[in-house]
Amino acid sequence: MKLWQRWLISIFIVCILIVLIGPFFVPVPVVGSSDAHALADADSRFVEVPLGSDSIEVHYKEAGAGQPTLLLLHGFGASLFSWREVMAPLAAQHRVIAFDRPAFGLTERPLRGAWGTAAEWGRGIPYGAEAQADLTLALMDELGVERAVLVGNSAGGAVAMLTALKSPERVQGLILISPAVYNGGAPAVTRWLLNTPQMQHLGPLIARRIQDWGVDFARSAWHDPTQIGEDVWAGYLAPLQVQNWDRALWELTAASRPTGLVERLDEFTLPVLVITGDDDRIVPTAQSERLAQALPNARLTVIPACGHVAHEECPAPTLDAIDQFLASLEN
Repeated sequence: MKLWQRWLISIFIVCILIVLIGPFFVPVPVVGSSDAHALADADSRFVEVPLGSDSIEVHYKEAGAGQPTLLLLHGFGASLFSWREVMAPLAAQHRVIAFDRPAFGLTERPLRGAWGTAAEWGRGIPYGAEAQADLTLALMDELGVERAVLVGNSAGGAVAMLTALKSPERVQGLILISPAVYNGGAPAVTRWLLNTPQMQHLGPLIARRIQDWGVDFARSAWHDPTQIGEDVWAGYLAPLQVQNWDRALWELTAASRPTGLVERLDEFTLPVLVITGDDDRIVPTAQSERLAQALPNARLTVIPACGHVAHEECPAPTLDAIDQFLASLEN
């Protein structure tokens, strides 16, 4: 073998070693130090909910009484805090429950090796959308909710729809606020890469970038971001004080996979209300309009001068649309 060939092979081997071993030399200090209970509000509640071979402590809030029960599922990067404008008005006539989905808010953030089994983590438990639908049903069991109307925003809307497919007898109707249905999850090759030991080590560093781009993301979710006051920013950022929030967010990213909802839209024969703002830049308004047309039994409300989070930015017209929809369920 010629000298230049030996050098070429040596350089190739060094490059492979750098790719395989190098990431583990990058320091990933722990961020967040607070316990979830220490950040809880006076009306916060926690309940242990079974999932897979283990269980998760779920943070939730509950108010009101009356049927139907409303179960609120927030979107990506949010928490039950996002329902602050509509929860009390809805609770005037209904039992209302809002909870933090795994990886967000004050719900427990399980880590690999300390929760569940390796096979379950391979299926995206507890952070995958299918698992979160299972968790939603298990939470209903724990709280004695036989049947509910599921209210989901963005990714929470997709989880609500998956929950309805899993147990249609438990879901009386769906209220979907800018649901993320047509945005597919990560393809198989990308999921494999995200779940390699190297990316699992570096992933939390990538997840921490939400502290930078998350502000721009939140602003783009509102038609008029000048309405976002300091108290709202504080509510958005509070969960980032919880230990391992970055690792959980990365696990959610690694668990992302196509939901398959688009291929099953004809199965949603239950009543559905789709709400969107006319200036939704996260899930474009046209996608919500398309979804409402594709569902067999859906009505559509488009709110003027409103963005992706109509329940936060435009609570009054959002509540009007919800009240009319719920009234129709009683007739």
